[in-house]
Amino acid sequence: MPLQNRVDPAGNILRDPARGMFMGNRGGPLHDAAQQIVRKQKSQAWITCLTGFKNRRRTLMHPGRYTELFFLDEATALAAGHRPCFECRRRDALAFSETLARSQGVVKLKAPQIDALVARDRAVPPDDESRRIEAGQIKELPDGVMIRRDSTYLLVLDGRLRPWSFSGYGPEATNVRVTGQTFHLVTPGVTIAAIRQGYRPILHPSATD
Repeated sequence: MPLQNRVDPAGNILRDPARGMFMGNRGGPLHDAAQQIVRKQKSQAWITCLTGFKNRRRTLMHPGRYTELFFLDEATALAAGHRPCFECRRRDALAFSETLARSQGVVKLKAPQIDALVARDRAVPPDDESRRIEAGQIKELPDGVMIRRDSTYLLVLDGRLRPWSFSGYGPEATNVRVTGQTFHLVTPGVTIAAIRQGYRPILHPSATD
């Protein structure tokens, strides 16, 4: 049975055999000695890492060590409330920091400040009224943002919607009406602001198939 270490766009930690492009963690161990998830986070630092860095090797869900989480791509990780790691993804982390700072009207943001901003938005439930948008607003969203319709997660790309799954993106969703359908933003608002300012999430190859 696959380990419970795959993350969906809403930040839920689930089981799935598919492999992802990125790894990450939430500041410490989320699992117990039986490799069962027992908590959602250990700290506010939710990060996204490379799956390989300096030939480091890890035993997944080792007792007492941080829980390795896996994401289809960066758009998924950002939607779930993670941000780039300042060690293994320093260039991306600096780019995210700069664009987020610009969106906040400040010169610079340090990692703890970024984590606090994203954590604030993560605290808003995915089905909260404040996250609700109408179909007509989708065209205003930047590429790389995730939204949800009922139980389906959708990636916004070139004004189109691609259904998300743990193994990749499906064909464009064409049954989107301008009226009569309700959508919710999944990607945190502060992260959307950073994307609007020029941050470019790394997408799974299936997004552009």
